Amino acid sequence: MGLADTGGSREALHVAMVAPPWYEVPPKGYGGIESMLADLVRGLAARGHRVTLIGAGAGADLRTYEEPQSARIGEAYPEVVHAARAARLLRGLDADVVHDHSLAGPLGAGCRAVPTVVTCHGDVTGEAGTILRDLGEAVSLVAISLAQRAQAPDLNWVARVHNAVDVASFPFAPVKEDWVLWLGRFSPDKGADLAIEAARAAGRRIVLAGKLVEAAEREHFRERVAPLLGAGAEYVGEADGALKRGLLSRARCLVLPLRWEEPFGMVLIEAMACGTPVVAIGRGAVPEIVADGLTGFVRRDPSELPAAIEEAGRLDPHVIRAHAERRFDVGPMVEGYERVYRAVIASSWREASGRVPALPLTR
Repeated sequence: MGLADTGGSREALHVAMVAPPWYEVPPKGYGGIESMLADLVRGLAARGHRVTLIGAGAGADLRTYEEPQSARIGEAYPEVVHAARAARLLRGLDADVVHDHSLAGPLGAGCRAVPTVVTCHGDVTGEAGTILRDLGEAVSLVAISLAQRAQAPDLNWVARVHNAVDVASFPFAPVKEDWVLWLGRFSPDKGADLAIEAARAAGRRIVLAGKLVEAAEREHFRERVAPLLGAGAEYVGEADGALKRGLLSRARCLVLPLRWEEPFGMVLIEAMACGTPVVAIGRGAVPEIVADGLTGFVRRDPSELPAAIEEAGRLDPHVIRAHAERRFDVGPMVEGYERVYRAVIASSWREASGRVPALPLTR
């Protein structure tokens, strides 16, 4: 008997976790959502819950694809096929709640008796917002930052739960080297070209590591980034887990000159877990994550970044690491989602039994 049948008791839950189809969980290289998912699954299991992971590749308990579809990112069919296969697999599970992290998967939420929680990992405006708005109360939405939720306050938000990392898995280095780091995907939104210009203006060498797979990423790299390489600016390829941790722990600071309203930014908390300061443009969730003057510097304009790169050397790596442990370790994230699951299950049970609907979660 599932928890939805018990009126929301405190027994262990069975969570059906739906990953995107692009990378394994955990990922071998790039994959912020997949890294977060791996930590969430482990954390829930450690608290006694049963988790069935539906996804692509070897890390999934139930597979929609034998191999991740990373080479086809940007195509529509892998998402649609993944959603159709996930829906079929979910029909065979006695789950208490579905937690979906994919784009197309939530479209089937209204056809299920159990509630569906959706973590919004990306943009919630434009067509993405239209989809979520039309789904209405069929999905219970979790924001990864207050800044993200503020972009579309009319959606069916039930909570905000910050993403997290296993801080202990990131090496702490109290003494940093003199070069700076940019790490991410080569989208114009991430400002790799601006990071090179800021580092060069500060007289510092910069190392760049990041995803270069999609056509738009390759075009941006060719047109805006590659011409700036050389003379103290080096691209070292896409970073796997070991290289990423080595770079983040040794760098003087991470530089992230965003050109968009970043809903979270996993690399921000990964850097802080290593005791490494963050120098970033304060768009989206950046001011919510980086404590200005304590764990890094949040600036309004790229012209302010060179001075902030120099100032970063005076920040205390021990304080930065402690901030990451306190606010962005896995424990608070797991507890946050556990509260969300129990609340939406209880609300669903009350509605199904004809009782007064539950009060919404604190927002």
